[in-house]
Amino acid sequence: MRDGAKIAAAIEILETLEAQNSPVKDAVRDWGKAHRFAGSGDRAWITGLVLDALRHKSSVRHAMQDDSARSLAMGTVGRIWSMTADEIDALFVADDHAPENLTDAEREGIARDISDAPLHIRGDFPEWLSASFERAFGEAAEAEGQALSSRAPVDLRVNRLKVEFERAFKDVTSKLKAANQSQLVSSGIRIAQTDPRGKAAAAESIPSYGKGWVEVQDVGSQLAALAAAPKKGMKILDYCAGAGGKTLALSALLENAGQVHAWDLDWRRLRAIWPRLKRSGTRNVQVHDGKEDKVLADFVGKMDIVFCDAPCTGTGTWRRRPDAKWRLRERALETRMGEQDTVLDRARKYVKPGGRLVYVTCSLLPEENEDRVTAMLEGSADFKTVPALEALQASGGLAEGAVELLEPCVGKHGAIQLTPNRTGTDGFYVCVMERAGE
Repeated sequence: MRDGAKIAAAIEILETLEAQNSPVKDAVRDWGKAHRFAGSGDRAWITGLVLDALRHKSSVRHAMQDDSARSLAMGTVGRIWSMTADEIDALFVADDHAPENLTDAEREGIARDISDAPLHIRGDFPEWLSASFERAFGEAAEAEGQALSSRAPVDLRVNRLKVEFERAFKDVTSKLKAANQSQLVSSGIRIAQTDPRGKAAAAESIPSYGKGWVEVQDVGSQLAALAAAPKKGMKILDYCAGAGGKTLALSALLENAGQVHAWDLDWRRLRAIWPRLKRSGTRNVQVHDGKEDKVLADFVGKMDIVFCDAPCTGTGTWRRRPDAKWRLRERALETRMGEQDTVLDRARKYVKPGGRLVYVTCSLLPEENEDRVTAMLEGSADFKTVPALEALQASGGLAEGAVELLEPCVGKHGAIQLTPNRTGTDGFYVCVMERAGE
């Protein structure tokens, strides 16, 4: 397909999204099924444009002064992909499947200065979250929003249960030339994603992945697991384990000694954990699902570490799920806050005296993070906070120089707020608490 036809395809998908309010992955998939002639490279190009249009929907529409799918696509190509109006029109020459040439209004929109626009426009996030962003980041709120609108890299975690880092790194870089060692974690490999028109790195297709040497996991998620700082022989409960990414990381940190209990109320969320456990070579993980009071009754007051990756709005993952930020509503935030209070209230009972509770969200919002910890501590005299950065250092898993990079992320309760702007990771909040006792 020629580039003009690809832009036309992106417009078609954006129109579908507007009309049906369906998840972007479904709309892209359905378009691909209906247009079998489009190759994988064509689909990657089109998907890149659709995702970037969604990432920057607020600022592009404001600049273009038009809410149509065509205007959003044209504005994204011009403003985000840095093509001039003449260069865009040149893509349409002698292409029967391309859109019509740019209008004068579209040309003006591509060049329009929006530096005086409201914060939520410049930062490309929902207007109702402006106060939360300003509270969390102050003058950096715009930069944080813009970073959340960038394209996320692919991160790998080297599984030291099976291979030394150097061997895995050599194998990965022989297949994926853009791979580099993480600046934050010693077991991390980062594969940069700089060109939205190119195909994403197929990490799952490389031999290292199939052999269980590496696991796809954002560095922010890897840091969250490291904050647990487990020692050999410990008992860990991964509460709300989901697909098990952090379960695997915790198991590797225990070096197959001790025990990790992965629990989730919904067995469907745990389905992905089984092939990952088999591939990783872990032998110290037990998986539990079902009613908590029955399944976890024997663990009350006995866990060295309870790792609690709480349900949240997912604002920290907007780079990967840009359509989600425009679907988020205030009621959903209120619901999540209630769930987080419940999860913390229930999870803490499994921590033994002297043990630790690690509270994690993939959110940037203070309402889901420090506010929930504050509420818990006010009703739990037997828990105190532990500086998360000290826990990370104690884990032994940080890369050289990582402490200096993480220090600006430390906030109330000694917790760490990772963000795409600060650390180049997804947005993760990590707070470590210790129960009084032995």
